Amino acid sequence: MGVIPLGDASRRLTRMPVVTGVIIFANVIVFVLELASGSAAALQWSLIPAQISSGQHLVTLLTSMFMHGSWSHIVGNMVFLWAFGPEIEDAMGRFRYLVFYLAGGLGASLAQIAMNPHSTVPNLGASGAIAAVMGAFMVTYPRDRIRTLLFFLVFVRIRFIPAALLIGIWFLTQLVSAGTVAQTQTGGVAYLAHVGGFVFGAAAGRLFENPRRVAMERVAG
Repeated sequence: MGVIPLGDASRRLTRMPVVTGVIIFANVIVFVLELASGSAAALQWSLIPAQISSGQHLVTLLTSMFMHGSWSHIVGNMVFLWAFGPEIEDAMGRFRYLVFYLAGGLGASLAQIAMNPHSTVPNLGASGAIAAVMGAFMVTYPRDRIRTLLFFLVFVRIRFIPAALLIGIWFLTQLVSAGTVAQTQTGGVAYLAHVGGFVFGAAAGRLFENPRRVAMERVAG
């Protein structure tokens, strides 16, 4: 069975998700450049734990989180980001959200590096940063209903699933698979990076929220 989250059906945004849109656009542009430049050039900007551990190519901590190994890789990641990112951007404010997203991606990469600092397997993808967004969403809006596309062979249904259940099951699958690497065309995506990003998001998400918005919610509550 396949599961595709489509968005939050429980609340309306108070502002346009500009940063989420820009992040998606940046990922698409980088992927197009990857296709144009070839796998060797793409590999140059992927994260290799052994290089980071030796203090080399530190810029790949940033560049790798905007790179993807295939069309299915980038489409899947961007769908998940669009499903959960706008509400977290709305709760944090644009600047805080951008800092949080980048910090989540960094935390995810560091978690993977810590597990195997001598690995020479290239890592790339926005999954770690998106996992941080999902962790923040689960803590902030656990009861929200997520409009979700469920499909099995030719059977397709739209269902509304509580965020805590949908994201919780996703996290458990990543936790079970932690330590293995999903191979892509030019490198790999580590499941432990997903776990690290999620834990960062769940732990730090509320700290990045806009204080004014939090105060308004408390008054309304």
